[in-house]
Formats: sequence, C-alpha cells, structure tokens
Amino acid sequence: MTDSDPDPTDDDAPKSAIELAMARLKAKDREAGVEEKPVSDDQRQAIAEARRVAEAKLAEREILHHSKLASVLEPEARAILEDEYRRDRERILYDRDHKIDSIRERG
Repeated sequence: MTDSDPDPTDDDAPKSAIELAMARLKAKDREAGVEEKPVSDDQRQAIAEARRVAEAKLAEREILHHSKLASVLEPEARAILEDEYRRDRERILYDRDHKIDSIRERG
C-alpha cells in the first residue's frame, strides 16, 4: 500500500452507501456555510419529551379513530373519518417537528 491509497481499516473512511451519502451531504453543508451545532443535554431531554408527547397524542388519536370506525358502516362516512385521522396525524407530526426545530435553534 502506498501513502495515497486509503487504509481500509481507517475509521474516517466511509464504508457503506449511507456513509458515503452522509459524507457528501456534510461536504455540501460546509460549502453552503451551514454550521453543525452540537445538541446540549437539556435540548436532548426537551426533544425526547416533545417526541413522547407526540407519540402519546398519536396513540390516543389512533384509539379514538378505531373506536369511531367500528361504529360507522357507510363507506362515505368512513372515508371522512379516514381523512380527519390523516389530517390529525399530519398536524401532530408537524407540531412535533416544529417544536424540535425551535428547541434546536434555541441552543
């Protein structure tokens, strides 16, 4: 092996397609001036709490949705319930992501 050949045991060398893609994305971010900020322990706890709250809301909404579906037989009414459930899920996930982003930005 010469000095120009990468060492296959080198920990810095990407080993999978995912790692290669991540390395490219990090390089793009550096070129674009995006800085990587480490997340503090308080932020990690706040993010974990935001995720727990969202998961609880999703679970509650799913239980309510299945309960309502069990009592409705008409296809049109079921479709309306499905749309409402989908919108509720999207809203909860959006709120979770928005909260996580604001926690990260505070840091």
